[in-house]
Amino acid sequence: MERLEFRVLGFPEFRMNGRRVELALRKAAALLIFLAEAAGPVARDIAVTLLWPEADEETARARLRRTLYKIRVAFGSEIVSASGTSLSLHPALSVEIDSKAFEYACDRGPLGTATNTYTSDFLAGFSLPDCQEFEEWAFFRREALRSRLTQALERLIETQLADGEARTAVVHATRLVGLDPLSESAHRHLIRANLAAGDRAAAERQLEACARRLRDELGVPLDPATVALLQEPSKAIETPRTRYVEVEGIHLAYQTVGNGPPDIVLVPGFVSHVERIWEDSRCRSWIEAVSGIGRLILFDRRGVGLSDRVGARPTVDATAKDIAAVMDAAGSRRALIIGSSEGGPGCIRFAVDHPDRLVGLVLWGSMAKGSYAPDYPFALTAEQYELWKRRLIANWGGPAEIETFAPSLVGDRQAEAWWAGLLRAASSPGAVTGVLEALRDTDVRHLLASVSVPTLVLHRSGDRAVRSEAGRFLAAKISGARFLEVAGDDHWFWVGDQEPLLRSIKELARRHR
Repeated sequence: MERLEFRVLGFPEFRMNGRRVELALRKAAALLIFLAEAAGPVARDIAVTLLWPEADEETARARLRRTLYKIRVAFGSEIVSASGTSLSLHPALSVEIDSKAFEYACDRGPLGTATNTYTSDFLAGFSLPDCQEFEEWAFFRREALRSRLTQALERLIETQLADGEARTAVVHATRLVGLDPLSESAHRHLIRANLAAGDRAAAERQLEACARRLRDELGVPLDPATVALLQEPSKAIETPRTRYVEVEGIHLAYQTVGNGPPDIVLVPGFVSHVERIWEDSRCRSWIEAVSGIGRLILFDRRGVGLSDRVGARPTVDATAKDIAAVMDAAGSRRALIIGSSEGGPGCIRFAVDHPDRLVGLVLWGSMAKGSYAPDYPFALTAEQYELWKRRLIANWGGPAEIETFAPSLVGDRQAEAWWAGLLRAASSPGAVTGVLEALRDTDVRHLLASVSVPTLVLHRSGDRAVRSEAGRFLAAKISGARFLEVAGDDHWFWVGDQEPLLRSIKELARRHR
């Protein structure tokens, strides 16, 4: 079997049976890379639109035929299998591509192999300026891979610090800061690593560098918890250990905080990161308050945050399986479950399938369906949803849509910087597309009548992300459910008046101790 190797983490390079192959034609290289990344048949129409967007159909197809001929000549064999409708790499080839090897190592380890494989950004220095669709595809793929690298480095640093390998952790934390110099979290990793290595002077210099960058580029001060790493270690953020449980070949990140009974499981929406959430003082206060009521179990759903992302859309059924897996791993037989926003439908599925494992269900700012229907008019239409998704992705990396999720925080530079960092850590423009499509396709209306556990639905009256009518719909369709409207416009439960939610958790917890 002939062996074809691709190097795409950096300027593209191709090898056939160990021999380097020169492809002078950039669009030939782009076509091979696109086929290798697709790992399956690609429609001819997609290929010609991607590479010759300005040409008419006949011209574009002629150019594709010439490109395939030049590829065959360069490699000395038929490496692209072409039919009348599709293209793919020849099935007889053994294909290796470093981006796929990197992702495999991220998911299956060892993490050191993953970070060593990532030698440069995806297609660094390679572009097709006249092919906007290809450029957009490459951008999203690049961002997704950079996000995976950030995730791998964070996990590797924590593992090395736990194993007493502080100097190695410093090297990886330095690389992490280089990836995202505006991430206060990345600077914290490096400060901690330097302190663990016994180099306080380096930790102090890093603190000063972080403060200067945040001040000069974002206009925000350091979080007091970052300063406390050096000045008052007892007040520094001490996040619980992140653990992993495997379900269906996917690793889920979770933490436990406080002591039960009862156990309280928080099921997040489309953005989460079990470690970054601790860096916002409001969110941290909420976690501390709830963990004082019972043992709080936090986790990232598949496809998001520190959990595996490859091939892992957080559908309703998948989320229900994730809840069960995390509860089992944490040794929780029964729990009070809080479903926030898009996490709510998965909780409803779990409540129907496993009523014996719930002491109660709390739905905050949630919904039964992700998009409009004639009998569900208080959600975005498919066209509106697509526009919103494009706007969110276009602004990814900044405080995208904070005016929708937390209007009271617009203009708060510290909150905006944290939200932007959370987005970058939780997902990437390319990866979040599948997550958002899973949300759009959500529909649990048929399950509501089957929910038999005590249920409380809370919704802010002016919620801009999910209209309060969606909450009223849930409460009306779930037998015995109680609806509580909370004043305010913020979608996030840890912003604004938190007392109604905390009081409700206490009441349900006390009733079922």
